[in-house]
Amino acid sequence: MRVLANIATMSESHYAAKRTETTRIATYREFWPYYLREHARPATRAWHYLGTSLALACLIATLLAGNYWLLLAVPVAGYGPAWAGHFAVEKNHPATFRYPLWSLISDFRLLGVWLSGGLPRALANAGVKS
Repeated sequence: MRVLANIATMSESHYAAKRTETTRIATYREFWPYYLREHARPATRAWHYLGTSLALACLIATLLAGNYWLLLAVPVAGYGPAWAGHFAVEKNHPATFRYPLWSLISDFRLLGVWLSGGLPRALANAGVKS
């Protein structure tokens, strides 16, 4: 009986997680805390800082060199390290797949909040223990 109860509990939690995954976030104000919770581990955030910085460097190099082919490197440089952080460290799926624009905005916001020293407060407000 105990095994059946454990299976039932596991099934309930699995389906509850699926319901949560299928619920769309309606506003960016709701998305930002979700984004921070999806980046709870410092190593995941470090991969994002690297990716966002590399993407910015590619954009600057494009402008300085006038070679617009370098724009092709921007998404690879930005998303490559960030997605590696999700799959290897955080063990979740990037928010980019469901919320591409909000995720992009939040990548830059995360870097800015970190550089300005406001990250501990933002994480605490999102319920993430740092």
